[in-house]
Amino acid sequence: MYALSRSHQVQPTSVLRLSACTCRSFSASAHLSRFEPTLPRVAVLYQELDPPLINGIRKPKKPGGYKDSGADIAYVLKYRCGLDVVTPSSSPDPWNDADWVFGDTESSILSAVNQRATHLWANTILFANHPLQTSKKLNEAAKHLKIVGQPPKLVELYDDKNYVNELLRLKGGYKLPSAQLVRNEDELANVLSSRRQFPVVGKPVRGRGSHGVKVCRTGEELHNHCKDLLSQQSSVIVEDYLPGVEGTITVMPPSQTSGISDYWAMPVVERFNHADGIAPYNGAVAVTQNSRLVTAEEHERDPNYGDIQRQCVEAATLLQTTAPIRVDVRRISEAKSSPFALFDVNMKPNMTGPGRKGRENQASLTALAAAGVGWDYPTLLSKILESSSALHDLRNVHPPK
Repeated sequence: MYALSRSHQVQPTSVLRLSACTCRSFSASAHLSRFEPTLPRVAVLYQELDPPLINGIRKPKKPGGYKDSGADIAYVLKYRCGLDVVTPSSSPDPWNDADWVFGDTESSILSAVNQRATHLWANTILFANHPLQTSKKLNEAAKHLKIVGQPPKLVELYDDKNYVNELLRLKGGYKLPSAQLVRNEDELANVLSSRRQFPVVGKPVRGRGSHGVKVCRTGEELHNHCKDLLSQQSSVIVEDYLPGVEGTITVMPPSQTSGISDYWAMPVVERFNHADGIAPYNGAVAVTQNSRLVTAEEHERDPNYGDIQRQCVEAATLLQTTAPIRVDVRRISEAKSSPFALFDVNMKPNMTGPGRKGRENQASLTALAAAGVGWDYPTLLSKILESSSALHDLRNVHPPK
């Protein structure tokens, strides 16, 4: 058995038994104007809205806006989990992503709710002015409508990677690489004049996956990369490069439905076959080709796994996350016994998975980790759905102090 957070052990047999009754364990609103207890009726949202400009920085939009993973989620919830799933098309085609998902505009969200959706799976990038946060037309439904996703106001804060890193440093108890923030060419000049050790990593403050992340081995390379990112309306984090093995850890939120009151960490997934020192985007290289689940025996032999799992759980607790997050980590040195440091907190892990025709080889890092506690992809989705929160509660979460 893997070591999980706060001694909370999730036994695969008990997890699967809970999942068997998932479809009969919900009660939520069914319509904007009339609320009655009902079985879950799920609609999946994708990113139709362009990300806003926040403090002069715009997060890059993913091509397709997560339609592919959204369609995976909707299809599997319907045909593998047996749930009632609302779709824009009355006869959705398994080959057509758009048939399965609603845009995250106000009108599309209202369309899903007016079709009696009780649960909205926010497979999109949220922010403080997102319709889920601001739409007055959703006010009446807010206490009953369940959301799979993070509090929009907190996502806007936490998508700023420098904000999260500084928050963790201020709290203490976390291993992080040292870093400098570059917001303009004057600050870039200061970093270049003071930086003595290479390689370093330059990455956008509001990034998406490996987009814009580069290992820079000389001052000239760092200068050119930072200037390029600054020209794209993106501030830059310049942080020490960690040369050790990379891993990633999914942290699950508490779930009243499952009787789980604490955050807990899934087993570590190890990353390899990097491109120029950076794990490639999963849309270019399938995660099954460059990632593996760390075995239970490896976790038991190396206490560093348990230590970094604990740090990731404490980070999720501090950040008050309400849906799974994925934290990227690396060993500080190349030594096999080296401790890990966390370097990137991802508020919206990729959630692709097999089920639809032509998607048999699809997987996500979180799905790989879930296999370590005995969960297949349908079970993972069911357990995530069980941890959904009322929209009213997400709207009223306050940032940590």
